[in-house]
This record gives sequence, C-alpha cells and structure tokens, in this order.
Amino acid sequence: MTEGVVPLFIAGPFVPQEVFVTHVIIVLLALLIGVVAGLRSLTAPAVVAWAAAPAILGWLDLSHTWASWLGNTITVVILTILAIGELVTDKLPKTPARTSPPAFGARLVMGGLAGAALGAWPHWTFTALGAGVIGAVLGTLGGYQARKRLVAATKGKDLPIALLEDAVAILGAFAIVAVTGHVLTEYLLTAVK
Repeated sequence: MTEGVVPLFIAGPFVPQEVFVTHVIIVLLALLIGVVAGLRSLTAPAVVAWAAAPAILGWLDLSHTWASWLGNTITVVILTILAIGELVTDKLPKTPARTSPPAFGARLVMGGLAGAALGAWPHWTFTALGAGVIGAVLGTLGGYQARKRLVAATKGKDLPIALLEDAVAILGAFAIVAVTGHVLTEYLLTAVK
C-alpha cells in the first residue's frame, strides 16, 4: 500500500491521508457544534458568525462560500441579539421544553446550519450538515436529561444549572470554532507545500 494514502475501503481510491483525517476532524467538530445547538439553539450559529467575521474574530474564512453571509457584521449583530434573547428566555418558567416540536426543529436547523458552515470552505458542507443535525439531536436530548437530573440532584434549583449549561454552550462553541480555524489553516498550509 502506498505511504500516506488511506485504503480504498475507507475513503475511496487514492485519497491522501491528510485530506481524510482533516475531513473526519471537521465532521467531528460539526457534530460538536450541533451538540451546542442542542443546548442553546442560537448560540452555535452566533459563535460561528463571530468566528467568520473578519472584523471580530476572523478565525474562519467563509468568504467565497455559500456561508459568507455569516461573516457579515449585520448577521453577527442579529444572531448575537437573538442568542442573548434565548439565554434570557430559557430561564423563564413558561418557556416550553426544548423537546417540544418547534424548539426541537429549530435546534436541528441551527445545528445543521452551524455544522454546514464549518464544512463550507473545504466543500464538505453536506457531511458537516448531517453531523450538525445529529449533534443537535444528541445535544437536545442529552442536555434535557442532564439538566433534569442535575436540577433534581440540587433539590429543584434550576437557575444555577441553566447558567452552567449556558457557560458550557458558549465556551464549548468558542473552543470548537477556534479548533476548526486551526485545523483548516493547517490543512491549507499542508496543501500549499
């Protein structure tokens, strides 16, 4: 077998190992950003927008892709306001469960959007979209169960658990997009050599 080429039964004929490994990592990161969307639906696309905006973080280069609109300052402002609104309304007693059909559907859409955006530059949009949706399902159901059990363990104290969940979603999203930017930069530098 040729050195540095992934076997046919795994990735197809003559796929360089760097491409295969990078694709797998991006799909895993898209899955994780989907988990974030399952926890807080608007946090994932808002943080991706922050990372894609050259004037703000500029960690992801989405220019010349279908997702370039995410890097627009107006998009960043709108998504940030919506994400903050979601963080506030999540603490209200009349907020429906994340597993209700409209909330669950929104989490799937936002997880798919955020995941697809991570895979946009290397043209892995559809695999990243699928991973983002699967991650959103995992994050929605897992987050619901985790929060329910942690609230029960703290004798009904929901606010501290909700704030912990906010912190996990926000910090996790920033970590995911930072790693994605690093992986794609390394991939690009490897391709140029």
